Amino acid sequence: MDILLAVLFGVAGGFIGGLVGVGGGILFVPALAIFLDEPQVRAEATSLLAIIIVAIVGSRRQHGYGNVRLRDAGAIGLLSIAGVAVGVVVANEVPDRTLEVAFAILAIGIAAQLVLRASRPASP
Repeated sequence: MDILLAVLFGVAGGFIGGLVGVGGGILFVPALAIFLDEPQVRAEATSLLAIIIVAIVGSRRQHGYGNVRLRDAGAIGLLSIAGVAVGVVVANEVPDRTLEVAFAILAIGIAAQLVLRASRPASP
């Protein structure tokens, strides 16, 4: 059953990642933590590895459509290395419950921003 759920979440995460560009992590982490009962740190770490595959496929397809700004992507990727290194250390020192709440707050904040953005009139 766990394998079937993982397969379903993988397909759903890939679809959502390709559709809205979230890399699937917004689905992978809660799915692993809630439905497969993984600790938050393990869910985040597993999601990071899975996102590599999703990101490669998605960015290659988007590059084919001319939607990738290589210079910006390179800058973000290189500069995020330090943030990831610090984030991993912090994630391993903070209790799981704190990480779960922080992730939930982040997800709610992102959702609120998207709702506000979508409710504005389209610019010409």
